[in-house]
Amino acid sequence: MPRQIITTPHAPSSPLFSQGVKAGSQVFISGTTGIDPSTGRMAGDSIQAQTRQALANCEAILREAGATLDDVVEVGMLLTDPADFAGMNDEYAQWFPSDPPTRYAAKLGAEIPGLLVSIRMTACLA
Repeated sequence: MPRQIITTPHAPSSPLFSQGVKAGSQVFISGTTGIDPSTGRMAGDSIQAQTRQALANCEAILREAGATLDDVVEVGMLLTDPADFAGMNDEYAQWFPSDPPTRYAAKLGAEIPGLLVSIRMTACLA
């Protein structure tokens, strides 16, 4: 099964990894942060602002792959500070208000100044 690299200018990018990869009916979104692609800076210094931007970035990559948030089957949430869990959930619940995908949350191992959250997703197209 060939894989298709997904790229969009509407989400942060890096030469070290693909924003997303489509393989068959599955779409894999790399760990995506709350960087605003229009400024190259964090969208804010609160967990809610960074979660909101990271989810918007993931959504832009999904859209480029022909998917939507409704196609997401798994979300991984990596938090710099586990104490931000409740604040992250406040924002996350707005994006998946019903029938949410499976999810895990863990502590982010890398310490990057200003970074509060990294989100990865897997979607499945019909």
